[in-house]
Amino acid sequence: MTVISRLPGALEEEWDWQLDGACRAADSQLFFHPAGERGQAHEERDRAAKAVCARCPVRERCLMHALAARERYGVWGGCTEEERSGMLRRRRRNRARAR
Repeated sequence: MTVISRLPGALEEEWDWQLDGACRAADSQLFFHPAGERGQAHEERDRAAKAVCARCPVRERCLMHALAARERYGVWGGCTEEERSGMLRRRRRNRARAR
């Protein structure tokens, strides 16, 4: 579940980037795996979702949103749940080292 307290406010400017997402023309099921999906089917769906993200004009903004909101499911900004989780872990480690 998304951490609601991390979501941006209700201002249109905080959300209007989504109108330009390449994913708007795609089936949302492409970006969120069904329960129990594993192996080749999972990899192929992720690859297809990332192909949509690769041509998206708001990919960077989408990824920044997913990291800030701690989106737990789906492909956002061209990254899977596992990839985003790794990014957040590295970010925390780097901050800890900097202290």
